[in-house]
Amino acid sequence: MSPTGEALRKVLDGPFHAIKQRWREEVTADDVVRDTAYSMEEARDWALDRVIKLADRSFVTAGFPTEQGGTGNAADSVANFEMVAMGDLSLTIKSGVQHGLFGGAIVNLGTQHHHETFLPDAISVSLPGCFAMTELGHGSDVQSLETTITWDHETGEFIVDSPTPTATKAYIGNAGRDGRMAAVFGQLYVDGEHEGVHVVLVPIRDELGADLPGVTTGDHGHKGGLLGVDNGTIRFDQVRVPRVMLLDRYGGVDENGAYHSRIKSKNARFFTMLGTLVRGRICVGGGASSAARKALTISVDYANRRRQFREPGLGEEIALLDYLTHQRRLLPNVAAAYAFGFAQNQLSLELQKVMEAEGADPQAARALETLAAGMKALQTRWANDTLQECREACGGAGYMSDNAITLLRQDADVFATFEGDNTVLLQLVAKALLLHYRTSWGEMDLRGTAQKTARLIGGTVLERTTARSLIDRLVASANRKPESQKLRARGWQIQMFEFREEHVLEGLAQRMRAASKADDAFAAVNQCQTHMLEAAKAHIERVVLEAFVAAIEECEDDYVKALLVKVCDLYALSTIETNRAWYLEHEAFDPRRSKSITAAVDELCGELRGKSKELVEGLGVPRGWLVHPRTAIPPLIDRD
Repeated sequence: MSPTGEALRKVLDGPFHAIKQRWREEVTADDVVRDTAYSMEEARDWALDRVIKLADRSFVTAGFPTEQGGTGNAADSVANFEMVAMGDLSLTIKSGVQHGLFGGAIVNLGTQHHHETFLPDAISVSLPGCFAMTELGHGSDVQSLETTITWDHETGEFIVDSPTPTATKAYIGNAGRDGRMAAVFGQLYVDGEHEGVHVVLVPIRDELGADLPGVTTGDHGHKGGLLGVDNGTIRFDQVRVPRVMLLDRYGGVDENGAYHSRIKSKNARFFTMLGTLVRGRICVGGGASSAARKALTISVDYANRRRQFREPGLGEEIALLDYLTHQRRLLPNVAAAYAFGFAQNQLSLELQKVMEAEGADPQAARALETLAAGMKALQTRWANDTLQECREACGGAGYMSDNAITLLRQDADVFATFEGDNTVLLQLVAKALLLHYRTSWGEMDLRGTAQKTARLIGGTVLERTTARSLIDRLVASANRKPESQKLRARGWQIQMFEFREEHVLEGLAQRMRAASKADDAFAAVNQCQTHMLEAAKAHIERVVLEAFVAAIEECEDDYVKALLVKVCDLYALSTIETNRAWYLEHEAFDPRRSKSITAAVDELCGELRGKSKELVEGLGVPRGWLVHPRTAIPPLIDRD
């Protein structure tokens, strides 16, 4: 580990450096790196064994209440998730299902009785559990789930039932083999009244693994990835559970059989319940980025050592990373890894603030949900694209399972789907932006207020992610620079990101306004969906850039700070370059400036090539975790 790499790692870890260092210092490859030769059953056995051992050593229990042995810090639990994802994603999701989803549902939706009764065994994995939300018929549309939870006044029990084949719970982690209890989402009925979606704990298997009466489980078997996670199905046939099994923090049935909730609106209650589960979405985005960081570390190391063809007139062969095309494949993605890392740190800290507020700041909670949705969508999309790029950049060696990249690629694939389909999540972000637009400006002329509105919307999240005064100062400084110096002026880059966000949002608002007057509202709104996705992407890209800017401002090491300035330049300019067709269409700059942006990206890749080793060291992946110790073929990485 070079001094520069170590310093970069500390800056990128940010407030979570101590937590992540404990993983690097105390956890070995044998603890978290799966043998790629394992069969599905061997992978499942390994994942279950390792998650139990990590829980026993308190590596995956940070987010639980202190009374049950946790730290009560949700942000720390995200950092733990990101670290285990650098080892193995099956293990990550096995723990995520057990501790983040099943345990998290008990923590966030249950009350003291549930915490004291079920959390100790959930934490230790003595009680393997499932998070049974998705059904064959409904996934993203949680409000339309078909599973029913019906109160039986005579017996004082709830009856859990799957009334149709499409009500079968599907793709559920731990349901295929190991789970013994499930947190089941379903429609609650009390004395004939529909009270909306609630969650009830339902035992599904006995100690020997046999289905309990009324419960039918199924095993999905071999999947496209995550072989260590036993996904499966669950059906319920009039299964009875005691009244106290309903997780009733936001609504429940008392001893007299009367329903009660301090949140009277079913819709408000539903979204409040789901809002408490936002941590899982934040973890998935961070975990996907961790997988990409690992692949980038392997790929850059390989590109520094692998040589092909000789330079004319010289005898020495040329390293892959000396080719501009190879630099272009990897280094902008390294820059993006830093950008997403800094934004993820800010998102995790905001999560902790919202959790500590316990509902006292609903505006902050809504802003968190919006940012978490957008970050998850952009990070998982970027991670999957980066993993493919890394696989190809390593040639045939990258296709060998022992070299880890193909395993990362197949395991990370589904991260684009669970915890919310990315397309749906981006629409949620766009809807939140539009809601703020309408709330702030009503029926005022859209053209006259668009710029102000977009900035107001941005500021709502921005003031929670970085200092607005810093951004304003950088913009003012850029405006004073001559045109020849503007490309690397941070303020100009920020202005380009803001310009795109503002104009895409303005165009979307105009289209939505027209759609609201159409006879066929669905068809009209449906035509706006592409614009909704672009508005959401532009918004999150700007938030990510400004998180990077804030991290540079806080860096106290001048040498590292100067290096990060170039990395940020590369992230900003490569993002602008990716979207340059849009900028040209909207005359944000002319073709000459467009060409100069491409030239600047080339220059930055060349300038950062010599620091590539230190930059990937800074990504924080323990070197011993890059490949399994058993690996017999020549590894992509240098073991020394």
